[in-house]
Amino acid sequence: MRQKKKRCMITFPDTTQAMAMEAFCRERGLPGRLIPVPGELKAGCGMCWMTDPDMQDAWETAMKQNHICYEQLTEMMF
Repeated sequence: MRQKKKRCMITFPDTTQAMAMEAFCRERGLPGRLIPVPGELKAGCGMCWMTDPDMQDAWETAMKQNHICYEQLTEMMF
């Protein structure tokens, strides 16, 4: 059985923003991946970026600077 770890989930209002986040991170070699939103969360587009929770403030700043709109940043066990 896979052991759960604390993760940061970033949800988006639409798929355009989710895809922009994925492209932004790939271009810069930033950690994380685009996944379907877990059932515990709700999101406009059904996709979220899962990444390391220790970088939550850095993610928020980077998204604002690069005009990537998000709904929420949530820490959860996944």
